[in-house]
Amino acid sequence: MYLITRVHNVFDADGLVETLAVSTNWNEVRSVRNEELEKSDWRFMSDNSPSDEWTDYRVFLRELPQNYEDSDEAADALNDYEKPEGWY
Repeated sequence: MYLITRVHNVFDADGLVETLAVSTNWNEVRSVRNEELEKSDWRFMSDNSPSDEWTDYRVFLRELPQNYEDSDEAADALNDYEKPEGWY
């Protein structure tokens, strides 16, 4: 399981100082997306019957770069997507 970490917490001796949003880029988003597609390929082999959840997830993954203009928004959408049952 790999998600794009976009939050960075800054601590000092007294505890949490601030939380920063970290930007990502399209290369990282595409890399994670491609990895997710590869990890789920086996579910779509001829002897398997993938659920609608898995089919929807793979459509979401394939369309991710074209549905978001900003790589940070795409990364957040990928992180927030409700993963199908049996997701890694």
